[in-house]
Amino acid sequence: MELDDLKSMVLKCRKCPLYKFRTNPVVGSGSTKKGIMLVGEAPGKKEDETGLPFVGKAGKVLNELLSKAGLKRDDVYITNIVKCRPPNNRDPTEEEINACKPYLDIQFAIIKPKVLITLGRYSMEHFQKKFGLPRESISRCHGMHYKIRTLHSNLLFVPMYHPAASLYSKLIKERSMNDWEELGKAIGKYLK
Repeated sequence: MELDDLKSMVLKCRKCPLYKFRTNPVVGSGSTKKGIMLVGEAPGKKEDETGLPFVGKAGKVLNELLSKAGLKRDDVYITNIVKCRPPNNRDPTEEEINACKPYLDIQFAIIKPKVLITLGRYSMEHFQKKFGLPRESISRCHGMHYKIRTLHSNLLFVPMYHPAASLYSKLIKERSMNDWEELGKAIGKYLK
């Protein structure tokens, strides 16, 4: 299966009520060449309008954070755990996350990332469970580097604060900037 096949599947999806409210599902975008995958939580208003991940205010912050790590959007593949926008930008429900998990698992299997960066607690919790890691809060493990052995390869797993959190807290923005700077150093060593 290819990413385009997955997009066709998501366009037809009716597994949870979110399809009723969407303008466009947001499957993902970017490059898979470097093996760096970012997973956020759910699309927002701008993302729903365009069908692209992280194009609103949080996307501008993400671009800044990527730059801190020496990366550009063209270097990474970006997706969300939930592919359709929850009404009023509310948090995704467990039912919605469970409905979309198979799509994320397919993306993961296709991309076979060498570096996986989660953006926010929902995607972080999904992969903590998937990798058998202890469940910790984002405030405790943001920026930590976990070396994981998967069926496909060795993987660097790094939970990060959601970029939108930086819009509301100067402290989180400062921590995020530091986390991404450290990530840039780790990626350089890890991808060699």
